[in-house]
Amino acid sequence: MIRLNKFMANAGLCSRRKADEWIQEGRVRVNGEIVTNLGTKIDPENDRVEVDGKPVVLSRKEFFILFHKPQNCLTTVSDPFHRKTVLDYVRVPYRIYPVGRLDYDTEGLLLLTNSGELAYRLTHPKFEIDKVYRVTLKKAITPEMMHSLEKGVEIAPGSVVSGKVEIRSSHIIEMTIHQGEKRQVKRMLQAVDNSVTALKRIRLGFLELGSLQPGEWRFLNVEEISQLKKTVGLPWK
Repeated sequence: MIRLNKFMANAGLCSRRKADEWIQEGRVRVNGEIVTNLGTKIDPENDRVEVDGKPVVLSRKEFFILFHKPQNCLTTVSDPFHRKTVLDYVRVPYRIYPVGRLDYDTEGLLLLTNSGELAYRLTHPKFEIDKVYRVTLKKAITPEMMHSLEKGVEIAPGSVVSGKVEIRSSHIIEMTIHQGEKRQVKRMLQAVDNSVTALKRIRLGFLELGSLQPGEWRFLNVEEISQLKKTVGLPWK
């Protein structure tokens, strides 16, 4: 038996969080019956799951794509306002979705996959996956700002986050974080009376952008997939 939201994520349909939203909205049926209980468990071999009337089938093959997301591109698979999304650049004949998010105006490394379990582990703070950003600042960085960012700043009531800071120039730093709060880097800089003029993710764990230009993408190779799974404690098959 497996939780319904995990089954949907493993099928490459969406994230666990999005699956929970769809379940609560009454869009999911199990054996023809609408289910709204987030704790529902199913038997993948015998139970029939449908979302909006379409059957959900587990993919037997996993895909992993490294994408250099350009600015002015949504980290989603569709948009009702017809803005460009990651799938306007990454065109493949199977269902994939982004691992985590980058803001509309942020560029950089984004991983896309149909492996729900790997996506979950890469984005969960307990696995402490490095996310490294190159940040261009409006004001010059000061020792006081750097100290505050590394010690921890409050970006919302009760939410204190920190990051490792490496100074590249007076107005450019590289920041490493493990959390994934919404607009986290921008909010951290605001907390130390500075602001971001450009933001680019250059590394996720051991994966780097390399020579990929904005809008370009490539498949991960076998060694990268093996190391990625090892990093989050998943078996390599």
